[in-house]
Amino acid sequence: MADFKRWKEQRLLRADESRKGTVDELIAGIVQLLNDHDSFCTTSSCSGRVVVLEQPPLPAPAEPTTGFEIQKRNCTWLMVTHQICTVEDVLTALQKATDDAIFKFEPFVLHVQCQELQDAQLLHTVAIEAGFRNSGITVGRKGKIMMAVRSTHCLEVPLSQKGKLMVNEEYVDFVVQVANQKMEENMRRINRFYSSLQFALENRDHISSLPVKEREQSSTEQNNTVDSHRSRRKSKETQEDRECTSSRKNKGLESEDDTESNFFH
Repeated sequence: MADFKRWKEQRLLRADESRKGTVDELIAGIVQLLNDHDSFCTTSSCSGRVVVLEQPPLPAPAEPTTGFEIQKRNCTWLMVTHQICTVEDVLTALQKATDDAIFKFEPFVLHVQCQELQDAQLLHTVAIEAGFRNSGITVGRKGKIMMAVRSTHCLEVPLSQKGKLMVNEEYVDFVVQVANQKMEENMRRINRFYSSLQFALENRDHISSLPVKEREQSSTEQNNTVDSHRSRRKSKETQEDRECTSSRKNKGLESEDDTESNFFH
């Protein structure tokens, strides 16, 4: 415990080494909330972003590599925003490209070092319930516990090659709309995560302050409440799936458009 506290103090004193240099405004409250608790220390974060980046064709490597490090090192950022973007912004960025340009949406990501495994499990539960289904916990060889909040609703589309736009402006407008829909959903999930995290931490702190017998009883009641909530949510999602399926059957050819639209959300 003393080692974690000392490491956390040193970590929080370090300068922000991200490209932006500060925590994104949309998730500043989440980062502050976690760092205000002794059990957590955030190590990296991004609220979600829309990016146009340029990268030269990969050279043939002299020795086997993953290629990821080469791409990351050589890419040029032509546009980046953590908000809704416009097709004009993207087209302006593409005009700067002389190599291959890629349009990307990257959702919210947060890495947190946790003092105990149960702390990471609490965060994991909150993240999954908020919709960040790709979240996970890793434990290092020396006992370092990391919790990553991640999602799967990404988007990556190549748009130009050697500086030449390979699609028409109508398609660029389409992928921008898809990215903006994903950004809006990303923001909703962040808000759910923040609200649920506040509740979970307040409830945990309250339980910790109770006598042992009351603590056990409260924990049991909390587990029953969580199970009931998950059951209701699962039932609701199942009903929505049935209604969606029925609707698609009745709409015939139109259902194909609905399926494609849902895929991009």
